[in-house]
Amino acid sequence: MIRPGCAAYTLVVCALMLALAPMLQAQDSPNIVFLLADDLGFTDIAPYGSEVHTPALSTLAQQGVRFTNYHTAANCAPARAMLLTGVNNHLAGVPNIPEMMAPEQLQHAHYQGVLGDNVVTIATLLENAGYHTYMAGKWHLGSAPGKLPSRRGFERTVALMDSGADNWEQRPYLPIYDQANWFADGERFDLPDDFYSSRFLIDKTIEFIDGNLVDGRPFFAYVPFQAVHIPVQAPQEYIDRYMGVYDQGWDHLRKTRLERAVALGVLPREVAMQRMPTTADWDALETERRRYEAKRMAVYAGMIEAMDANIGRLMEYLGAQGQLDNTIFVFTSDNGAEGSGAQDPDSATTRLLASNLGYRTDYETLGLQGSYNSINPGFTSAAVSPLSFYKFYAGEGGLRVPLIIAGAPETLSGAQSAAFAWATDVAATILSLAGVEAPVGRFAGRPVLPITGKDLSPLLRGEVARVYAEDESVGYELTGHAALFQGDFKLVRNLPPLGDGEWRLFNIVDDPGEVSDLKQQMPDRFQQMLDAYAQFELDNQVLPLPADYNQTRQLLINMLRDRYGAAVLVVLLTVVLLLPFVVYLRGRRV
Repeated sequence: MIRPGCAAYTLVVCALMLALAPMLQAQDSPNIVFLLADDLGFTDIAPYGSEVHTPALSTLAQQGVRFTNYHTAANCAPARAMLLTGVNNHLAGVPNIPEMMAPEQLQHAHYQGVLGDNVVTIATLLENAGYHTYMAGKWHLGSAPGKLPSRRGFERTVALMDSGADNWEQRPYLPIYDQANWFADGERFDLPDDFYSSRFLIDKTIEFIDGNLVDGRPFFAYVPFQAVHIPVQAPQEYIDRYMGVYDQGWDHLRKTRLERAVALGVLPREVAMQRMPTTADWDALETERRRYEAKRMAVYAGMIEAMDANIGRLMEYLGAQGQLDNTIFVFTSDNGAEGSGAQDPDSATTRLLASNLGYRTDYETLGLQGSYNSINPGFTSAAVSPLSFYKFYAGEGGLRVPLIIAGAPETLSGAQSAAFAWATDVAATILSLAGVEAPVGRFAGRPVLPITGKDLSPLLRGEVARVYAEDESVGYELTGHAALFQGDFKLVRNLPPLGDGEWRLFNIVDDPGEVSDLKQQMPDRFQQMLDAYAQFELDNQVLPLPADYNQTRQLLINMLRDRYGAAVLVVLLTVVLLLPFVVYLRGRRV
């Protein structure tokens, strides 16, 4: 017979064992490192055809699986929402970045541009399963106290709240921000004096991992880099390696990258390319201008290599700690390359923006501390070669990016997959590789949306050729730019200024450059996919655009309102509206 005291002791032991069960189970689970580049183009790294030296990422590609038909959102926050939750970004509360949301949209609960409480992050699920969870890098999913990464499953954090910031110091890159908003473990944080973004983020990741290695529990480390988001900046030693490399211009680079991608098997042998209207004639530029543009791209390449070098440093650390063989790496980008950099770096608008923020744009210091730099849209077209369009658009250049997964058990080595994959699949795959179940219906006492992404593990093991059935659809929308993927086909609409607003149909396996519109040849498929897209909009609560919405204009309006208040905004808009009439009346008087 058990005495009452023994019964109480037994209950305590049982309760303790139940509490410790996730940690004990996690002891045999793999570490997971999720590396996220920012605005990286499809052929910007060596495993996909780049001339940029990326030995760490090349090693991961050689040891794992390289995906050549992986797609994401066309801008950052929506992609991050899907990557971290496995739920469509509209349902997760992030149809667009908050900086570009119109007042009419903000009236709707799921159009706030910040991560909703109706979804649970993979960090939360992994922490609940006994993992240590760390984040170092750009968050951009909400800066209110309840939206910080420290409240969304991350045990240790150092995080940038904004859409971007300087890479050398704590300075905003757009006038929309009063300061660069960094937080560490939920509190405001001041960057160190020797800050450079890629180096600092890996330093903090190593610090976080090192602080808990002794307990034997696995870790999930999320490292969303600032590279290669505007402002494009890099240490001089990395810039120097690419001086002269881009002197032949963007058309030459776009062609050579395509040739390398074909040689690597990343793309089919015959790929047609469109020439974007934002791509200027390189040969028509003056000598000094070509020299300046080539250096802009050299800084961009240097920034990519600097990111890769720090990834390599993390891999070396894990190797020295005996953790490398038990670590799974996932590398991708939030969206395609940024194409809204200044066409003319010497224009009054560019110089005004830079000087108002205290930046320089001179050739000698380009990319260094205090320099404001981006790549020309012509080189953006080369960064996504041979794809069309880029960030903010639904063309392949905005949506198709690298994805490498390495280190998972039974993963094929040095393989590649041409299977279609989508951003929500990353969350589902990470949970599967960790052996963690996704919640069904409820989590922690509240209802949550189910993960809709597919587990890519069967592709990693070579067990299947695709995870999406040929009749399954995946839809996407951003400010009216839209796409629907089904089998090898893509229905797409790109709005002005680069697009014409017409729906088109492409076979993106045979024609990744989106040159041959098939809607006249395949009218039944075209209509069927139009119907499927309409259903996607209903299922995911996609709202119609406000009248005359323009994302650049909305960004400007939001910036003026946030910085100067509604009254000043009304005055400025009134001046803009009355100016044509003033000019007209003055002309009549003359």
